[in-house]
Amino acid sequence: MEELLILATSETQGFVSIDVWTMIFTLGNLLILFLVLKKFFFEKIRKVMLDRENEVQAMYDDASKSQEEGLRLKEEYEVKLSEANAESEDIVRNAVRKAQLKEEEIIKDAHAQASAIMKHAETQIELEKKNAVNEIKNDISGMAVDIAAKVIERDINAEDHSALIDEFIDNMGDES
Repeated sequence: MEELLILATSETQGFVSIDVWTMIFTLGNLLILFLVLKKFFFEKIRKVMLDRENEVQAMYDDASKSQEEGLRLKEEYEVKLSEANAESEDIVRNAVRKAQLKEEEIIKDAHAQASAIMKHAETQIELEKKNAVNEIKNDISGMAVDIAAKVIERDINAEDHSALIDEFIDNMGDES
């Protein structure tokens, strides 16, 4: 087995050897490749990368502006919303106040109408009362005249006088 190891190491030493001329040619090729790439491609690639960087920066700027605009619009919306809430509260408060004033006015009008109706009713009652009293006075005076006429027609004693009054009262009941 040792022989195999020695044989394997001697064969591989030829593959791993360092040759100075190969290294110089490789470095020369690398330098030429670098100069060719720099001459034809580095500026273009650098320009593409700068353009891309500018695009990305523009996107960030646009996003930032959009975010600022969104925040500004949100603040405006909140201000308008609070103003609308305040305005709606004022409208409701005014409507309630107007309704209360209308209610008070209606109640005042109802009291005034009730008072006017009561005064009118009292006036009518007084008028009817006066008419009834006047009618009764007229009836009594008419009765008194009738009684006086009958008394004059005949000479009456106390019994006749009582009978005459009773007869008159009975006639009064029949007339009404």
